[in-house]
Amino acid sequence: MECNPNPRKCAVIGCGFVGAASAFALMMSKLYSELVLIDANHDKAEGEAMDISHGIPFAGQMKVYSGDYHDLADASLVIITAGANQKPGETRIDLVHKNVDIFKSIIPRIMEHDFHGLLLIVANPVDILTYAALKISGLSENRVIGSGTVLDTARLKYALGQLLGVDSRSVHAFVIGEHGDSEIVAWSCANVSGIPLRDFCAMRGYSNPTEELEKIAEEVKNSAYEIIAKKQATYYGIAMSVKRICECIARDEKSILPISALMTGEYGLRDISLSMPAIVGSRGIEMRAPILLDKDEAAALRHSAETLREVAATLNL
Repeated sequence: MECNPNPRKCAVIGCGFVGAASAFALMMSKLYSELVLIDANHDKAEGEAMDISHGIPFAGQMKVYSGDYHDLADASLVIITAGANQKPGETRIDLVHKNVDIFKSIIPRIMEHDFHGLLLIVANPVDILTYAALKISGLSENRVIGSGTVLDTARLKYALGQLLGVDSRSVHAFVIGEHGDSEIVAWSCANVSGIPLRDFCAMRGYSNPTEELEKIAEEVKNSAYEIIAKKQATYYGIAMSVKRICECIARDEKSILPISALMTGEYGLRDISLSMPAIVGSRGIEMRAPILLDKDEAAALRHSAETLREVAATLNL
């Protein structure tokens, strides 16, 4: 019998730093009434569920528990953070073969329970793993979402807000392409509450801000490496990014986020997953939100896609 997804039920597979921080953020968000934690180490999942549950009296009634794959049948959203951690000096792409193998063991176990919800891929390299999850699961392309450059974009907005002395929520700009070394800042469409970014820079005393903006782009791209070098892992920023994506899905917000998803001809790109702005709601990805790129940005996006495609070609999907 077909099991309809419960919009108030979510699951997290993988209870490492990112999975546990995401589960905690979701408990605090009050988006769900039921949260299932799954990990290859069942005791780890159970311990995290117990620890998070002890905060429920301060947040509001919710069921948080460790479970197994049969508990996912009626989940509206399964978040996959499971995978090998990125080590100091290691790129996200270096992780790919280890984590694709992990996905080949996880995703069939989700699908065998007649799963009808959405998959949110958070493990790295997120673009390749989003593509792999789509191929392995056989789900329609709108139902497999990668966290993509949502965090990179938040880092960009934060840095621009600091530079310009303005609330980062008033900064509208996107990091696109790979969540990784070939990512691109779409400067040509960046603005602060409708004011073109360079005009706003001039208003704040930066008449020629190219050097400052290039420095910010590099800092955004390398910030994960810096954090990993200092504290061995990043998890708070991505946990907040996961919460934001979940808000869009659970509330059917139809907000525009730079999530990773399969390209189907946009910008001339096909058969690879990468990050571009898209409308996200309860059904997953509703449509791409096309942004204007200049010639250099479009070329850089094609290069980013080709970088990912070369890696994907080495996988047995």
